[in-house]
Amino acid sequence: MALNVNREVQDQFYRYKMPRIIAKVEGKGNGIKTVIPNMTEVAKALSRPATYTTKFFGCELGAQTQLDVKNDRYIVNGAHDAAKLQDLLDIFIKKFVLCQECDNPETNLKVFVKKGVIAQHCIACGHSGMLDMTHKLTTYILKYPPDQTKAKDTPSKTDSKRKRDKKGKQQQENGTDGGSPTSHSPPPDKEDDDWGDDGDWSVDTSAEAVAARMEQLLTDGAKAITLNDDLVKTVEERLNLFFEFVKAKRDAGQIEGNDKEIFAEAERLEVHEKGILVLCELLLDDKMVTQLKKYRKIFLRFCYESPKTQKNLLGGFEQLVNLHKDVLLPKVAVLLKIMYDLDLVDEEVILQWGDKVSKKYVSKELSQQIHDKAAPFITWLKEAEEETSEDEDEVEVVYDNKATELKTEKVPTNNQEEEDDLDIDAI
Repeated sequence: MALNVNREVQDQFYRYKMPRIIAKVEGKGNGIKTVIPNMTEVAKALSRPATYTTKFFGCELGAQTQLDVKNDRYIVNGAHDAAKLQDLLDIFIKKFVLCQECDNPETNLKVFVKKGVIAQHCIACGHSGMLDMTHKLTTYILKYPPDQTKAKDTPSKTDSKRKRDKKGKQQQENGTDGGSPTSHSPPPDKEDDDWGDDGDWSVDTSAEAVAARMEQLLTDGAKAITLNDDLVKTVEERLNLFFEFVKAKRDAGQIEGNDKEIFAEAERLEVHEKGILVLCELLLDDKMVTQLKKYRKIFLRFCYESPKTQKNLLGGFEQLVNLHKDVLLPKVAVLLKIMYDLDLVDEEVILQWGDKVSKKYVSKELSQQIHDKAAPFITWLKEAEEETSEDEDEVEVVYDNKATELKTEKVPTNNQEEEDDLDIDAI
């Protein structure tokens, strides 16, 4: 699951995301080390080299680091869990990524090696300032500055040279002297101490532009406060908000293809398990047979590997039967089979549901009728499970020293102790 770059921002729709750090501890004793396999992806989300983040961990932990850029392998000596490294990354982001003025992560670093300073420029608000040079990492950054020539919208040295050569050639063809390149422009490798000459720093810093950007930031902040206030509301109120959200999508014909957005809204409101009841109410009716197939993708996104959501789906199914009893009650077994075939409800959940008549969603009398109609399908499921269990023969691997291949022998299961060892239900 992706995290906000600035984890102090709780807005789920915060545009700046980064992968969660993965840490794998390898080795033993003095050779123990922590490998960060996704360091490149994390650093890319921060627009910083992976060497900087890894080196920062080493500085903070007092540990040696191994930076293998070619093989994309970044290591910190010692055993360190992912949560610890994630907290340290927050410190790195605050010191070397976030703008000192607006806390926006859209910043670039400019290294002045001769002056021994590192400047930070924010593309969002136009703020420019110097980094705190007391941290050990700044020494490493001064020694290995980021590749300024590969920054966005900045031409490479090769491209600049080609343009100069082309311009000089055209001037010669026109009978004019283009002059010596070195007399009008600095050598390609010369450090540029003038902030305005580097394409990285070309941004509108007028009062109007800065005011517009800050207004957008304030608008986003107000939006975040509003969205976070939703979580203070009761579950029923949040379900009503989700109901209105899905209803608007349905009325606009925007359900299909927007399953990710709808599920994200349910997660934001923390109602993704009960939200399935809203989907049943708004997307299903007496034509449930075809509608389940039509909206399978969105139902599957909610139900996948979530037994609680699947149980709520069966509860919503009971409520639909109550509303459309004449049409749906005779089709209970068929509808359960469809939900099972579409992978919306697991076998275990259906069997647990079939073992108990509940009055949670409908009256006990109607629930009993629904279970009676479902009995043929429940029986089919149980018999299929038993047949699968009987067909499975226990196999023992026998090593034959004279043979080059493994042989298998069926183990007789007549002995009661051996039958007790093979408990299918416990697998």
